[in-house]
Amino acid sequence: MPDTTPTRHPIHVRRITCTGYERSDGLFDIEGEMQDITPTGTDLLFKLVPAGAAIHHMRIVLTVDRELLIHDVSASIDAGPTEYCPDITPAYAGLKGLQIRGGFRQQVKAVVGGVNGCTHLTELLGPLATTAMQTTMAVMRRERNGRRPDANGKPIPRPLLINSCHTYREDSEIAKRLWPEGRRATAG
Repeated sequence: MPDTTPTRHPIHVRRITCTGYERSDGLFDIEGEMQDITPTGTDLLFKLVPAGAAIHHMRIVLTVDRELLIHDVSASIDAGPTEYCPDITPAYAGLKGLQIRGGFRQQVKAVVGGVNGCTHLTELLGPLATTAMQTTMAVMRRERNGRRPDANGKPIPRPLLINSCHTYREDSEIAKRLWPEGRRATAG
């Protein structure tokens, strides 16, 4: 039987890399980089981009604490479709003071959405938020050093994961193991 698999050739490549760093001062730097590469070259409205070059190349670094409160923000645009794209990067300093938690994306949109920001830098904040959570949770796991968080019998504050997705919905079996009904700390 002949192979009928269609051939493919790349037209556009998007690369997103996010890395969480633990700092010596107790804070965390969460760095995200996004590149849009044109394998064949492209003629944009305002410039020609040669084959293999970046249409977009952008970075954001969020400095957060353990509670995911943003202490500092640095944004840069090394490549964009126009010479004016980098002008918006100072606007991302407006994210200082926000906390990465439920509703974060809506808060981000209010600060740097639409004409108040860059579409691509703002999109990068979603994966950065997830990376921040994973980074701080990795440090907490390391500090637990094998001890289960509920081993001492004390009330447990609501974990950030609760109601974050289907698996961790409050009434799921996993949530009941992570945050047992009889051990839930009451607010106030």
